[in-house]
Amino acid sequence: MAKIKIRKAVFPAAGLGTRFLPATKAIPKEMLPVVDKPIIQYGVEEAIAAGCDQIIIVTGRGKTVIEDHFDISVELEKQLESRGKTDLLSMARHISNLGRVAYIRQKEAMGLGHAVLMARDLVGDEPFAVVLPDDVIDAKTPCLKQMIGVFNDVQSSILATQVVEGPAISSYGVIDGKPCAKNPRVLEVKHLVEKPKQADAPSKNAIIGRYILTPRIFEFLEKTPLGAGGELQLTDAIRSLLKHEKVYGYKFEGKRYDAGDKLGFLKATVEFALKRDDLGEEFRSWLQGLPALKR
Repeated sequence: MAKIKIRKAVFPAAGLGTRFLPATKAIPKEMLPVVDKPIIQYGVEEAIAAGCDQIIIVTGRGKTVIEDHFDISVELEKQLESRGKTDLLSMARHISNLGRVAYIRQKEAMGLGHAVLMARDLVGDEPFAVVLPDDVIDAKTPCLKQMIGVFNDVQSSILATQVVEGPAISSYGVIDGKPCAKNPRVLEVKHLVEKPKQADAPSKNAIIGRYILTPRIFEFLEKTPLGAGGELQLTDAIRSLLKHEKVYGYKFEGKRYDAGDKLGFLKATVEFALKRDDLGEEFRSWLQGLPALKR
């Protein structure tokens, strides 16, 4: 039997971004830049690099600027071309040529599970990826590409995981899994729970914002009652899916930044800037000279 290729990636982007107010009063948090690139673009480029050629972005009210960002800007391109700014022109065209992008509106923010369910008609009857834009992952091999490699072996749903210590585990879905003999980074999931108290967490393996899901997840999303926070939780639906087919966790290689959190956003901005050939050396020198760092 031919192995199924992951072609589609869903990006839930309908949240209000209240943790970044007042900046997000008029600007979607997904468009806040880490250095000079919007958060969501990092995820879209990761999906394209992993072989996904169809991007599905679940948006909401006030998010049309995301559509504009990935669209062609005729006026901008003409101006850059007339001024001979070929590097910037190439950059602008790169963004609009990243892949086929479709949009679906989530009229009411009812949780991650609901956002994924909104994409059902565009996904169809095939396995697909889910990428949470808030999680920016810096990895030699794109995180999603690593996961697709695992999917090609197991042909089952894959959840990206990382170890989270202490009380912070209560902010995540958490899995109880057994390492696979062939690859200790792969965990066969036995159980999972959404946002447990630290004492009740089945492990320290937290689910991070990358998923590969089989289309059967939609069947369970439709049947799943609202859970934590009065929202439709994707983790709850995956727990139901687990009763009918195997689900795996994957301890990805790379560094994850929670760019949906102010501190995580600042860390990502500083570290990505330091790695830039055009900014890193001068920026590092400036940081080292800050009086606040000499105390």
